Amino acid sequence: MATVLTPDLCVIGAGASGLAVADAARRLGASVVVVEQGDTGGASLKSGALALRALAAAAERAALGRSGAPFGVFAEPAKVSFRKVRDHIAEILARGAPESGAAKLAARGIELVKAVGTFTDPKTLAAGDTTIHARRFVIATGARPIMPDVPGLFSVPYFTTETIFDNTRKLTHLVIIGAGPMGLELALSYRRLGCEVTVVEPGRVLPQSDPELAEIALRRLRAEGVVLLEESAIVAVQARSQGIGIVVRARDEPLTLDASHVLVASGRLANLEELGLDAARIGRSKSDPGALALKPSLRTTNARVYAVGEAAGHAPAPHLTALEADLVVRAALLGEPARYEPAAVPRLTLTDPEIAEIGLSEQMARSRFKTGFSVLRASYAENDLARAGREGMGVVKLIVARSGRILGAGIVGAGAAELAALFALAIGQNLDAAKLATLAAPHPSYAELARILGDQAAAGAPQSLWTARRLALNRLLP
Repeated sequence: MATVLTPDLCVIGAGASGLAVADAARRLGASVVVVEQGDTGGASLKSGALALRALAAAAERAALGRSGAPFGVFAEPAKVSFRKVRDHIAEILARGAPESGAAKLAARGIELVKAVGTFTDPKTLAAGDTTIHARRFVIATGARPIMPDVPGLFSVPYFTTETIFDNTRKLTHLVIIGAGPMGLELALSYRRLGCEVTVVEPGRVLPQSDPELAEIALRRLRAEGVVLLEESAIVAVQARSQGIGIVVRARDEPLTLDASHVLVASGRLANLEELGLDAARIGRSKSDPGALALKPSLRTTNARVYAVGEAAGHAPAPHLTALEADLVVRAALLGEPARYEPAAVPRLTLTDPEIAEIGLSEQMARSRFKTGFSVLRASYAENDLARAGREGMGVVKLIVARSGRILGAGIVGAGAAELAALFALAIGQNLDAAKLATLAAPHPSYAELARILGDQAAAGAPQSLWTARRLALNRLLP
């Protein structure tokens, strides 16, 4: 029997982004329906930041024995059970899985419709036998790996960024197609687990990161044995009786790699095909037909429909999920003005050392202000905690306006994510960079690097006329 629902909000997709939107709407007292054809929780449970971090943690344990000599600690080479590594990842994911089953959603006042959602007109979504006339809709359908058009790829077994975490075997030589943040994070982990790893990237590695920060992280990656082939492309994959042949058109000269396994990490494509975008009068981006045309509020060309997460072309990141959900719900249900600012969202790449950026990078500031800003730097070599742990390879950069206000920060080094959180607060509060000099950072800690930057900002700031007069007056006093 056909059912008609008229909620305040209909969320299409029950991944992390969709569930965050649903919960944010419920906190405002709105009625919410979630449409999902598959499992609730989404693919991000199996291939998101938590899975990457769990794999990296196992890889770090394996690498400890090889990195102990400078400390006077000598250990036997680690023995790795890839099946146990897989079990470790699965256990961590199970602990971190959101309470997203139908019963759990119902307890939170969210109605779940298990079906494919397709717009039949700009105001209506059909989901199986259910018709939904919602006041507002949010597309949160996620994305899937982009499979490159490489002859012979489908003739050999291959992994994607969604299936690699189920691996239970040692990969003798893993060739990774794509050197985005996730590809590099997986490359480092598998190298530390004892596998030979080659990464093939048609462009430059980490082009979105500050080049100075990226070079420090890539230097360590190469030092650990990961081979990076930039400006190179795989032109053919050859199935062999033993192993896989991979023909690469490299920047210098053509070469053939002998691989045991292939991992496709060359990007992701939003799941938009089954939505009926034309019927809903939802336009696609002119620059990228695989993406939606979105306003700064994340609203589509249909004023009733918004998009979040990978469906909006954003990276799958838990901290971004919460920010997007609050922004979209308030814009859609309360009519509040909203603007998604990508630079305001912390960007994290889990290389070692990790890269974290927030606000404007040096390149962004240069294009926007030309010379109306300054760049402050503090080296990890100046920090006692970093020196004690032999983590001196790292730098913190602070982008500061002429007024002293912090415009952005970039960190490559141990504890980069935590430092980025500190700078995110400073940027959000429009804090003068010189105020960082008053930070009561414990010793030893990486937070002391922020205080060093504050000292630099204070030293370069002109003394106020009022302070100069007070000092002169106090010289006259006994």
